[in-house]
Amino acid sequence: MNPSISVLTLGVDDLERALIFYRDGLGLPTEGIIGTEFEHGAVAFFDFQPGMKLAIWKRDDLIHDANIVSTAPSSAEFTIGHNVASKVAVDQVMEQARLAGATITSPAHDTFWGGYSGYFQDPDGHLWEIVWNPSWEFPVE
Repeated sequence: MNPSISVLTLGVDDLERALIFYRDGLGLPTEGIIGTEFEHGAVAFFDFQPGMKLAIWKRDDLIHDANIVSTAPSSAEFTIGHNVASKVAVDQVMEQARLAGATITSPAHDTFWGGYSGYFQDPDGHLWEIVWNPSWEFPVE
């Protein structure tokens, strides 16, 4: 397997609410909800860096497509890491998420390993870490 991820799909309870959060609140570029003509097909894609997209899909439709049993979601299963170029950028993204309706679970703070990060949950409870790592270089935002 070539270690490459091109789409990260989040199961959401309310597709419209999630679209508003990610598009309007966080400012992620998207064409909006597509695939409504198909049963279980409504989805929205957001462009990230070249070759990477975020998708939101109704949780029940994802469960149907994957042929799995529905279980209670847990925010602790994984985090989505958004690395930024500075401490200031961490604070800016955290504030943008808060204004968009995110729940701040851990305000931005200096970390034990020398970085700076904070966590928030989107309206469906997915956990995002906004982080500045002084050892990693990323394009200035």
